[in-house]
Amino acid sequence: MKKIESFVELAERFLAMLRDERGASEHTLRAYRREVRAFAAYLQETLGDAGIRAVEHTHIRGYLGVLYDKGLSKTSAARALAAVRSWFKWMAKAGLVENNPALLVSTPKLPKHLPRVPGVEELNRVMNSLGPARTAKGASRNASETAVEATWPERDRVIFELLYGCGIRNSELVGLDLSSIRWADDAVRVFGKGKKERLVPLGDEAAAAIRAYLPLRQTRLEAAGKAKLVHDGPLLMNMRMRGACRLTTRSVGRIVKSIALSRGLAADVHPHTLRHAFGTHMLEEGADLRAIQEMLGHERLSTTQRYTQLTVGQVQRVYDETHPRAR
Repeated sequence: MKKIESFVELAERFLAMLRDERGASEHTLRAYRREVRAFAAYLQETLGDAGIRAVEHTHIRGYLGVLYDKGLSKTSAARALAAVRSWFKWMAKAGLVENNPALLVSTPKLPKHLPRVPGVEELNRVMNSLGPARTAKGASRNASETAVEATWPERDRVIFELLYGCGIRNSELVGLDLSSIRWADDAVRVFGKGKKERLVPLGDEAAAAIRAYLPLRQTRLEAAGKAKLVHDGPLLMNMRMRGACRLTTRSVGRIVKSIALSRGLAADVHPHTLRHAFGTHMLEEGADLRAIQEMLGHERLSTTQRYTQLTVGQVQRVYDETHPRAR
């Protein structure tokens, strides 16, 4: 008789599949580990050795109730439910269960709010205060604007230029190597979700920021005895040159938040805010939605279309300016 796999064993098989077959990012893996392992532990405690086929939608609803009792928000509960759905979807495809009971559980209704995106002038002011790269008008930066808390302003400008200027994700940013910069193509080679590769245009300001940063990067690497990383290592280095010297997503988050606060931006600005700003500002300037989708690396156009919610005024202006019956 075939041994019934435990909930924990099935959870680990699912996580291994995400890592080895789908090439999920470390950020995604970390989130799924937390949610799926926690639910597997709940099932183990609730159902014991009954097996995965004994799980019904009522068990999932009960688990969500436990999360609410712990004080978790609807957003956190929705995230947990999404992970559980993915787990059961995989098990259904693998023939381990007959159906997905999580589909019978409604997603918690989330409050609808539009993220505040900094304006173009706000972001230009912030980036022009970082590093020695030229400004859009060709002027050098004002020394008085240099932030004392910017521990490596040249590197930090590269961070802002690539997050906002290229619209890439935080995880994609820290994954860049020096070889990812395709100078001949004026582009950056990025590996997105599922290790999908795409080329993102590299603007003049981002290119200037990178060129200003690279000599300092080389000097620090050589001083740390890691000259072999000068040409083959990560693009963005940590300050202490520890390990492989690659900057982490957590460090990028701290850097972005610190600089944003010191320049008068909203307290909730984080790396993804800059990516949102990229999509929003491109759309406001009339960029094609599918072109934005390609640059952002969205698999579905519907994901990109959320930016249209931020620019209702732009839609009205386009109508007023182009439709023959509007004039």
